[in-house]
Amino acid sequence: MKNKKFITLGFASATVALTLLLSSNLFGEASVKSSQKTRLESYAKFTKVLDIVEKYDVDKITVEELIDKALDGMMKNLDAHSDYMKEKDYKNLQVQTKGEFGGLGITVGMKDGALTVISPIEGTPADKAGLKAGDIILKIDKKSTIGMTINEAVSLMRGKVGTPIDVTIVRKGEIKPLKFHIVRGVITIKSVYSKRIGKDILYIRVTSFDQKVVKGVTKVIKSNKATTKGIILDLRNNPGGLLDQAVGLVNLFVDKGTIVSQKGRYKRDDKTYFASSSTTLTKVPMVVLVNAGSASASEIVSGALQDDKRAVLIGENTFGKGSVQVVLPITKKEAIKLTIARYYLPSGRTIQAVGVKPDIVVAPGEIKTHKNEFEIKEADLKEHLKKELAKVDGKKSDKKADKKAKKDIITPEMLDNDIQLKEAVDVIKALIIIKG
Repeated sequence: MKNKKFITLGFASATVALTLLLSSNLFGEASVKSSQKTRLESYAKFTKVLDIVEKYDVDKITVEELIDKALDGMMKNLDAHSDYMKEKDYKNLQVQTKGEFGGLGITVGMKDGALTVISPIEGTPADKAGLKAGDIILKIDKKSTIGMTINEAVSLMRGKVGTPIDVTIVRKGEIKPLKFHIVRGVITIKSVYSKRIGKDILYIRVTSFDQKVVKGVTKVIKSNKATTKGIILDLRNNPGGLLDQAVGLVNLFVDKGTIVSQKGRYKRDDKTYFASSSTTLTKVPMVVLVNAGSASASEIVSGALQDDKRAVLIGENTFGKGSVQVVLPITKKEAIKLTIARYYLPSGRTIQAVGVKPDIVVAPGEIKTHKNEFEIKEADLKEHLKKELAKVDGKKSDKKADKKAKKDIITPEMLDNDIQLKEAVDVIKALIIIKG
């Protein structure tokens, strides 16, 4: 009897399980049908609104224009970096990583709903005119940027070389908006250059992450390896660029561990990039300079080096652009740019909206010095006497060589004009001493 009772209970349990399984399947089917019904209702609602607007709108707008506006609005409302790109916008995007284009020389992004200068590109018309990272663009010529997309803004700012444009900006600390008159130029970006500070400090400036960065930095490090005891990597006002170049740059300085990972909605969008010892070039102490104009790829580099304890970060909090976009063609001439994942640093922290906080916060500025006009240092006196002797002997000084020498070094006077860089030099000197 006991066995029978047990068997009966077992049978009852199996029956319950079967019932639950059937209920689950029925529920799943009902859920799918409900989802399909909701989709069809949504499509019907969209079509109905489209028909009404096409029929009654005062401007007699075409259905093609309505669809374009609808797509533009949909993509713009997903996030600040997703876009619907028409033919002109699609062509502009393809130009951005080639190193030369026409325009003002600024990188812009949406921050808190406002069109914001991520950074002016060094040596460009915008940089020379005085635009700064963090400036909010209020007007382009006479057009307000409120509600304007990034693509629309870029299209307005780009134009024929030599043509003027007026940009009105709102700047933190200024009582009223500032107006800048800028003449468009051909924007040629030199993404990497270097200088010496003293005998043993190598200063490397990376202005953007185009296709030449890893190759350029590798060449600089190798050609200065014998005399380099410390490196200052300057990523200030670097708006980012190509991910593979950011990963490759970090790989020059670290030999193991995670550099960056990306996580999306689907597992197929998840990727992790690791360091490799085969590409590591140097282990000398490092300092990285960042500010509010450091975004995207430059945040990956600075954040990864910080997490790996490979470098000390100095400057200001970075921009906070840590998402992954892909460009997906929808016709031969049009495409959408869609955010599919977010970047995560080796420690697991995100960059998006929060940026990278430096280890030592230093605001930009210069050091005010008071020189004694009557004091002549021994080194200055010797240099002065050499010049006087050359005059007596009838020798001409090599001005070209002097100019080149000055171009390749950072002088104490230059450091006084850049307090962030001066702080970086002080820190790297201390790190060199500690390493011995």
